[in-house]
Amino acid sequence: MNTTKKVLLINAHLTYPNRSEGLLNQAFHQKAKDFFLSKGFEVLETKVEDGYHVDIEVEKHLAADIIVLQTPINWFSTPWIYKKYVDEVFDGGFIKSTFFENDGRTRQDPTRQYGTGGKMMGKKFMVSSTWNAPKESFDNSDQLLYEGRSTTDALINITTTYRFCGVEIVPDYNCFDIYKDGDISGTLERYPEHLEKVFNLS
Repeated sequence: MNTTKKVLLINAHLTYPNRSEGLLNQAFHQKAKDFFLSKGFEVLETKVEDGYHVDIEVEKHLAADIIVLQTPINWFSTPWIYKKYVDEVFDGGFIKSTFFENDGRTRQDPTRQYGTGGKMMGKKFMVSSTWNAPKESFDNSDQLLYEGRSTTDALINITTTYRFCGVEIVPDYNCFDIYKDGDISGTLERYPEHLEKVFNLS
């Protein structure tokens, strides 16, 4: 029996030629890959922009113990290709009844909450993202856009899909202010420390 842990690394970057080539998100993706290989994981990879087969992506999700999404934040969300990916892959998981059984509610037991019908318990999911927004935009009620909300709040439209399926959500990792004054190199170098901590791999 193969007991090697598996991690699925998803890169959601969408290229805009001469403006956004994806080098930064690829660097974080590679940093995560190198980290998990050093910990003895089998690494499964998907670069959404390069195309994918729904059934294979479903199987990757079922095989993975850990799933990490690497994404830029474009207009306050992921690139549209990632939403398409989620719609298709999670619908594939729904059709096969492998990601979740139902939404969790039953007429026989009214205490069962919406979102408790997942079948992917034991797996963990994390978002690593790159932002134009500065770190100061978050967790500060004096800031205009996010009104005191955290990055975890801002990314809830991404993480809730996995939580609905029973996956544990671990703290996100973010590279801020990438076009102006962000500490890109430092944030990249510190990334393995975050992965080691949130996935308890020390």
